[in-house]
Amino acid sequence: MACFHIIIPAAGAGNRMATAIPKQYLPLCGKPIVSHSIQTFFSCPRIASINLALSTEDFFWRSLTLDSNSRLNLRYTGGGTRAQTVLNTLEAMRSEVAEDDWILVHDAARPGLTLPLLNQLLDELENDEVGGLLALPLADTLKQSNADVRVEKTIPREGLWQAQTPQMFRFNLLHKALSGFDGAPTDEAQAVEALGLQPKLVVGSLRNMKITYPQDLALMEVLMQKEMA
Repeated sequence: MACFHIIIPAAGAGNRMATAIPKQYLPLCGKPIVSHSIQTFFSCPRIASINLALSTEDFFWRSLTLDSNSRLNLRYTGGGTRAQTVLNTLEAMRSEVAEDDWILVHDAARPGLTLPLLNQLLDELENDEVGGLLALPLADTLKQSNADVRVEKTIPREGLWQAQTPQMFRFNLLHKALSGFDGAPTDEAQAVEALGLQPKLVVGSLRNMKITYPQDLALMEVLMQKEMA
């Protein structure tokens, strides 16, 4: 039976947060943002390994001593782009996984993933021919602007989704998609789409938002504190 493995690309700087440290290490309810996602994966016994892809200059984890039986692996495989980081990590994992094992790639700055949502993704995709991703149907009207920041046209939102993570594909398929992509895909699904395949969309959650700007962090703090109250 195919196993499930997690890759968390955590080599980015998060410049849009305008902070002195990478955003994945900013505190959220008493612990770093990335720790919330790691804990969710630890809570799921179906996950065989958690692979944190770090920059070689990352010193946050350097002093951490992992237990020999830990499912968490520190991979200093950071690349110039997210896609290169994931590809480097796949190469580092190659001898430890099967070609048909599932790889789930999850944003380091997406701490709101819950165990039920993770299990929903695994259940819906574990027998899928392609794989897929969590995503939300767009609810807001979309406007395309011109160079003067004025509305040029309205874009119909029917059939449009906002991609989330994890994004889940077989090891061999994901490696082929990323290594053969011309340029830098914005996410793993785009690389798989370039092979002529159609990843499945699994309905995600607003709680599974990505922390990009300071107000996102403030909102997530409020949500988590309310749940703990």
